[in-house]
Amino acid sequence: MMQQYLALKAGYPDMLLFYRMGDFYELFHADAEKAAKLLDITLTTRGASAGQPIRMAGVPFHSVEQYLAKLVRLGESVAICEQVGDPALAKGPVERKVVRVVTPGTLTDSALLPATRESLLVAACVAGGTAGLAWLSLASGRLRVAEVPAAALEGELERLQPAELLVPDDFDSPPARAGVPVKRIESWQFDPSTAGRELARQFGTTDLSGYGVDGLAPALGAAGALIAYARHTQQSALPHVTGLAVERESEFVQMDAHTRRNLEITETLSGAPAPTLASLLDRCATSMGSRRLRHWLHHPLRDAAAVSRRHDAVEALLAAGSPVRHAAVLQALSGWADVERIAARVALGTARPRDLSGLRDTLATLPALHALLSSAPAGTLDGLAAPLAPADDLHADLDATLREEPAAVVREGGVIRDGCDRELDELRAIQSDCGSFLLEMEKRERSRTGIANLRVEFNKVHGFFIEVTQGQLDRVPADYRRRQTMKNAERFITPELKAFEDKALAAGERALAREKELYEALLARLQSRLARLQEIADAAAELDALAALAASAEALRLARPEFTGEDTIEIAGGRHLVVESQVDDFIPNDASLSRSRQLLLITGPNMGGKSTYMRQVAQVALLACCGSFVPAARATLGPLDRIFTRIGASDDLAGGRSTFMVEMTEAAAILNNATPRSLVLVDEIGRGTSTFDGLALAYAIARHLAEKVRCYALFATHYFELTALAAELPNVANVHLDAVEHKDRIVFLHRLEPGPADKSYGIHVAHLAGIPKEVVRAARKHLAELETHLRPAGAQPDLFAAPAGPAPAGPHPVVEELAALDPDAMTPREAHEALYRLRSRLD
Repeated sequence: MMQQYLALKAGYPDMLLFYRMGDFYELFHADAEKAAKLLDITLTTRGASAGQPIRMAGVPFHSVEQYLAKLVRLGESVAICEQVGDPALAKGPVERKVVRVVTPGTLTDSALLPATRESLLVAACVAGGTAGLAWLSLASGRLRVAEVPAAALEGELERLQPAELLVPDDFDSPPARAGVPVKRIESWQFDPSTAGRELARQFGTTDLSGYGVDGLAPALGAAGALIAYARHTQQSALPHVTGLAVERESEFVQMDAHTRRNLEITETLSGAPAPTLASLLDRCATSMGSRRLRHWLHHPLRDAAAVSRRHDAVEALLAAGSPVRHAAVLQALSGWADVERIAARVALGTARPRDLSGLRDTLATLPALHALLSSAPAGTLDGLAAPLAPADDLHADLDATLREEPAAVVREGGVIRDGCDRELDELRAIQSDCGSFLLEMEKRERSRTGIANLRVEFNKVHGFFIEVTQGQLDRVPADYRRRQTMKNAERFITPELKAFEDKALAAGERALAREKELYEALLARLQSRLARLQEIADAAAELDALAALAASAEALRLARPEFTGEDTIEIAGGRHLVVESQVDDFIPNDASLSRSRQLLLITGPNMGGKSTYMRQVAQVALLACCGSFVPAARATLGPLDRIFTRIGASDDLAGGRSTFMVEMTEAAAILNNATPRSLVLVDEIGRGTSTFDGLALAYAIARHLAEKVRCYALFATHYFELTALAAELPNVANVHLDAVEHKDRIVFLHRLEPGPADKSYGIHVAHLAGIPKEVVRAARKHLAELETHLRPAGAQPDLFAAPAGPAPAGPHPVVEELAALDPDAMTPREAHEALYRLRSRLD
């Protein structure tokens, strides 16, 4: 047995081998030690090899899924070895072979997969400065490829969030996020010419000319390596992978890894799943819809026409009085099985009976759903009604074959419906007649022997038997053969009972074998209709995501954005969805960017809302390009190609980079890649070095964005000297987030106002943070000294201001502002705020 185990293990040296022995999967040697630590199971020994005890550990086969799930979460891969031979015919160990390999990126079992997230297997390679990428969702069969500059590989991996990454064995330090398992495979498997032939064979075509992959050699190489790996792990030809799609940079609004994290699309900055844009918008009825919505959020479109079609559909699902409102659609989809993943398991031959019963019940709802969609306004949901037409033939086949509530696994029986197959019905009849036969025989034998308490029974250990108590043994006929002796009774068998036992037990085994045959035949019929199942799954996922966006638009007070060919971003009453969900009262703000107003210099106090304001502008743009309505009273957007953020920074100790180095690296990526149609967010750049250095860099970066790149830019800073740029450059404007000061307190108004702020209120924020009072008092005193003594002496002059002349004579600014007020036109709140603002300026 150990020779057999070691031969199998040699084929999977870098994986744990689950070796089936009876009711357990056993692990041996180093695998056993590793599994014992990871799974917290008992490590024991049995026998010896080369004089050393054989270490072993095991898990029950009936609960193996929970152990596999834990190992996959830890990034481990497992080869599952089953008994495939007949023990009755085996000479020596029963024949075994590896029937599947479970890796983090090749999961299809529902128990192992996250319901609302894609589990992607990604392959990447680099050739001549170009990175080739291929990724496959084995649970849906979708294969995609792309090529990007090698420097953009990290951002693409952040977008894809692979469950497992395949790279050539000579790839140096692939830029995968922490925790992603990286599998190194032989470099020759990434050969583009070999990959082209293998992919054509996979798709059943003579070549790949119809897929638009000409000239994409690195991407083809990655796809070939990926398909070979998936075939090897699944021990299958992957019949549901029938083509590939090329993703091109021009299709989507590009976002790098930092931007995706800062906008908290599907993860918060701390890595939590909520509160995020996805968690707020995901009102989907199915897990398919949730996955589609997450995909849209990470892939905003540049094509305004395609986005507008999504907006049209959302608007139709919001129409008052329409029978196709979002609530009706979500109700119709509630209870749907995950057709997309069930179709993949059908293709791989691993679908379980309850997968198929769920598919049957889902197909039964198609007629009502199709009728609902057919009543939608023309041109809105037409593309979804046709794929979701009734599939009566598929439903009828499943309904005629499967029991209403089939057993969990085929080996237990009880899967195929009575009346489906005559042979199976006959074998089941033999089994069900056992009770009446035993009663009839018990009655006859009592009459024949005169033993009134004689019993004819059955158990799984000893089979059928006749039980006679010790006091009646003298009446036992000669044809009784002793089967078991007990303390107070004897158990016997007769030739007639033995013949019936053989027939009944054989009928049970034959019934199970027949059920397995019928179930496999059903899977084969479904495999021939895979394309139809995938069509249903794709349309249902899209419909569910659209209905969720409509439900969110109504619940969160979202408005339909408009697109224009002009270069502009106009947002009235914009809000930050995530922040708004966490506070009682959110203050909306406008944003206006155009060719004559391209860069906004944002000043204001710490905690005043500068970062929130910048992020909400980017979120509105992102949601609009995803097909969602947006958190604003109105929004009009021109063409966008990229969104960049330079917000916050921390050091990269593992990479040997300081906080300032990380900050400058991100700034360099923006300056080198932004275009006039990019939206750039820069928050307080230059803080990690000396005041002069930071100020000079912030000035130069802001000026370069405004003069050379000419992109849309929101530039937050505490360097008030930068506000002079608005006087120098016509496309730069100053705005600030307002606050009022009262005695030693500060009130943040979170309202955007034109012009620069007067100060940062940093000491007030320190007080709010809980800095000891004596420290705050010392800071105030020292600040006063700095402002009184050091600034006139030139400790930190305004580096970019013209030399100051004599101050012009005129009224005090407070007097001018007071004269400009119209008390009759002011609300009490506005008058109160004005009073505090004037008093603070006077002080």
